[in-house]
Amino acid sequence: MELVKNEEPANNLAHSNIEIVQPDIPRGTIRSALFDFDGTLSLIREGWQDVMIPMMVDILSQYAEQQETEDDLYALVTDFVTQLTGKQTIYQMIRLCEEIEKRGGNPKEPLDYKYQYLDLLWQRIKDRVAGLKSGRLTTEEMLVPGSLQILENLSQRGVTLYLASGTDRPYVLDEAGALGMNKYFGDHIYGAIDDYENYSKAMVIQDIITTHDLHGEEFVGFGDGYVEIENTKEVGGIAVGVATNEKERAGIDQWKRQRLTGAGADLITPDFREQQTLIAYLFGEI
Repeated sequence: MELVKNEEPANNLAHSNIEIVQPDIPRGTIRSALFDFDGTLSLIREGWQDVMIPMMVDILSQYAEQQETEDDLYALVTDFVTQLTGKQTIYQMIRLCEEIEKRGGNPKEPLDYKYQYLDLLWQRIKDRVAGLKSGRLTTEEMLVPGSLQILENLSQRGVTLYLASGTDRPYVLDEAGALGMNKYFGDHIYGAIDDYENYSKAMVIQDIITTHDLHGEEFVGFGDGYVEIENTKEVGGIAVGVATNEKERAGIDQWKRQRLTGAGADLITPDFREQQTLIAYLFGEI
């Protein structure tokens, strides 16, 4: 994955690092906004791929075909984990089960693999969560820069805010609380459930549109994965891709940018440091 520092986009907004991908979108009437959580606002789970991918490679290696090398398995797993990023974690585990079956194995239930992954991930992030709750870590260290500021800005403008994640809801509630952002979303925090067929970001978005009788540009979605971008465009909303370099908390992740523009993002921002400019544009003020 190629990471690059901020480079002024070819179609930048008001000399900022915000790239206008689709210049002709309707603006100025936003009433509701949906945010993805991990990688869009929260950095608590930064590096989760370094947990999931090796776990899956280790499992698949037990069933590998004779000609398959470890590098082959890493390439395979990285591809489908990346492809499914933004969806509920269970879908990556379902794909793992399919790959085991292709090799003649009898996989466990997808939920079993999901719980195994969550246990491993918790070992990586537990000190981050504890550090936030104890005050040893500041919220700024575990947030995409400008996250609280953009939530405050939108709230002050009367926009109803929603949080929807592919991470399990209890974790999202706990981590959003540790980051001090629950107050901006109230009861509008959604996350994965074991009954995965009864939850998706698309369902949340459709419910928002229907409940509030929204039309196109009255809805904006923010995310660093293709799922929320595609789901936002499917209902005619404005899609803002957040191409954050999570490790360094600065600059564009070029791989994310390419993926987000390919999914139909109208705008690309490296983070929310320039949120005032971004919001002014979305409201048609500049």
